[in-house]
This record gives sequence, C-alpha cells and structure tokens, in this order.
Amino acid sequence: MKHWHVHVFPRGPLCSIRHALLLWLVPVFLAVGISAAGLSYWSYSRMVSTFMDEQMQQLATALEDNQAVQPARQNAERVLEWGAYVVQTYDAAGHLQVTSWPELRVPLQPAPGFHQVRHDRREWRIYTLPARQAGGHTVQVIQSEGFRAKLAAERAGAAVLPIVLLLPLSMLVLWLVARTMSRALQDIARQAAQQDEHNIAELPVSHVPSEIAPLVQSFNSLLRRLRDAFATQRRFVQDAAHELRTPITAIALQVENMRQDVNCQAAADRFAQLETGVRRAQRLVDQLLRLSRQEAAGADGPAIVDLRAQLRDSMNTLIGIADQRNIDLGFVGPEQTTPVPLHCAAGDLRSLLDNLIENALRYTPEGGVVDVRLVQDQGRVAVEVVDTGPGIPQDMLPRVFDRFFRVPGNGANGSGLGLAIAQAAAERAGLLLTLRNRQDRSGLIARVESIA
Repeated sequence: MKHWHVHVFPRGPLCSIRHALLLWLVPVFLAVGISAAGLSYWSYSRMVSTFMDEQMQQLATALEDNQAVQPARQNAERVLEWGAYVVQTYDAAGHLQVTSWPELRVPLQPAPGFHQVRHDRREWRIYTLPARQAGGHTVQVIQSEGFRAKLAAERAGAAVLPIVLLLPLSMLVLWLVARTMSRALQDIARQAAQQDEHNIAELPVSHVPSEIAPLVQSFNSLLRRLRDAFATQRRFVQDAAHELRTPITAIALQVENMRQDVNCQAAADRFAQLETGVRRAQRLVDQLLRLSRQEAAGADGPAIVDLRAQLRDSMNTLIGIADQRNIDLGFVGPEQTTPVPLHCAAGDLRSLLDNLIENALRYTPEGGVVDVRLVQDQGRVAVEVVDTGPGIPQDMLPRVFDRFFRVPGNGANGSGLGLAIAQAAAERAGLLLTLRNRQDRSGLIARVESIA
C-alpha cells in the first residue's frame, strides 16, 4: 500500500514547521478577525435599523393620532450627529404645514412606508404615514443614514475590539509555541551532532513533542545498535591483537635463538627477511592494541597541558630509536623555559606527538635529521615535525591517514597505522593535523595546530 504525503513546502527556506505554522495560521487568524468585524457590523446594522424604524413608526403614529402636538425644533448638530428625528406634516393637498427642521427640504414621498432617499449629498431614511381619516394630515419622519451607519460601526467596533486585541496576542503565542518547538528540534539535532564513536548516548525524549518522540526513539534504537557494533569491533581488535601477541613473541624468541645456527650467506639473507617480517608483525600488533585502547577509552577530559614539557617527554621516549638509526633528533623553539599551555586531552596529545615523531624517525634514512619545532605566533602555538626522509608523492597525501595505507616503493618497515592513529588523536583533542612536503629538499613536514 502506498502512502501519499502532502508536503506544505517540499523545499526552500520555508520548509520548516515554524514557517509553515506561521504562514498558514496567521492568515487564518487575520481572516477570522476580518470576518468577525464584517459580521458584527452587518448584525449591528440590522439591529440598529430595526430599532430605529420601529421608533419612527411609533413617532409617526403618535403624531398622526394627536395632531395638536407640535414637534420639537431641531438643529443640524442634533439631526446629523445625534440622530434626532425630523418630523414633517402635510395637508391633504400635499403642502408642508409643520417641520421640526426647516433647513431640510426633503419632499413628501408619494408612497407610504419606508424609503431610502439621497438629498443634499446625504442619505436619509424616511417613513411616510398617510392620513387615516378625512381632514387628517400626512406625517413624514426622517433620520440621517450616516448616523445609523456611525452607530452600527461604534457598536460593532466595541464588539470586535476584544478580538482585535487578542489577534496580536494569539499570533505572539503561536510564534512562541512554534519557536519553542523549533528549539526543541534544534536541541535534538545538536545532541545528535555531538555523537561520535567514542561518545554514543541516547537522546532524551522528556521534552520532545509527542509527534517527534517516535522518530527520536527510533534514532535512539539505531544509536544503541551502533554503539554495540563499535564495542564489538573494539573487542574483536583487542582480542585478536592479544591472541596474536603471544605466538608472535614466541616466534620472535625462536628466531633470535636460531640466529647462531645460520651459517651460509643465502640462509642469512633469508633469515634477515624473516626477522624483518617478525618485527613488522610485532609492530603491527602493538599499534593495533594502542589503537583499540584509544578507541575504547575515548578522549581524555580536556585540561591545560604544557606543550613544551610534552614535547620533551615524547622526544626522550623515542631517543633510543634515533640513536639506533644514527638520526639527529633535535628540538627547535624559543629558549624560554616557561610553560606553553594548550587546552586539550593530555593522553591524545601524547599519542599524537609520539606517533608523528616515531613515524618521522622510521621513514628518515640513517644519518638523517628530524627536527621538532615549537612555533608561537600571535598567541597561537603549533608543532612541526620536520624530517629529511623521502617525503610523500603529492597525489598520495590525502590517503596517508587511511588505516593500513603505505606509500608504494617505500623501503621502511611500517604498518600503515601511525598516521591514522595520529589523525584520530588530533580530532579527539580538537587539533588540526596537516602534512606537506618540504620545498627546500626532500622530506616531510607534519604540522599540528589548534583549530580555533
């Protein structure tokens, strides 16, 4: 069965719940307000007209029954502004006998009943009551239509005023509700964006709209499965590395014990290749264990780390490799001994620097130089590890951070995990790691700097 969904705005800047609510409901509120005003005006117009017509009929009847009564004199203000009635009496020949406002020269209407007459650029409501007995007179009662319209508008305005006042308040409440719903969804999006493979937590559903709650619950179910998958992957890598470490260590010991039994040159060459392979396997297992421990533990809590001291510790740890390969490992930076503070995770920074320096030492030929530079510029600090190795072809630079990727033709023994571990540690520490080839000679420059 196909389900057809109508999208209010399938694309564009208005494709949002808040904008859709405002764009559809605000015109509805305005239409309701305008309709209420129009209906009120129409209703009060009929009410005023009916009431005034009845009064005109009663006044005309009273004057026709009691012909001795003289109508009160009126003036323009009372007639036009206050709606006073103008009374006229006519004899049987149709001649005007008495009028309460002589300035009004509205002629006698030929037919009895109500009439709508335009006279002197004004609209007038007229009721004509003919004489009901011989010798009687005809009575004509006149009232301003402008006054009636004004009175109906005032009554309708009084009735519609609460609606008019409530409309902006209703639209404000609608906007606040839409904004609150939008912020709730944005909070969910921000919390979802903060998830990574080291920190997968379920999204809270306590303040989520009920219509969105099933989506959040489904997403939480996906996060749980993803978290379990990452945990399974890490356990597999750890278990595999631990299981491999013991037999590889045993093989390395046996190979070392067999060295004295190698006599001929051909066997010695093959034995050297075997030793190289065993050492590479040992290094691969060690780096797999290091990588799995980092991923399992996640990033350390951020703290203020002395970058200068950390560089010294990493270099002292790796000085043995430099001595074995006759590589000049040196530090280049300001002579001050004051700490260089850096806000990051200490464990990730140590892993990052160790892998970069070790990678430079392994790929630099014997007798080469590896410089560790501490650069301070306008309050920002950076570390550059500069070697005199073969460098990396320009087209392969984007791939060197991939796990197990090794540059073809490079004779150095490596597992292809060093730069991948360094990149992962840099991302968790909030640092930017970039690589570029040297311009003055062959070699590589690995630069670490703060993103912000």
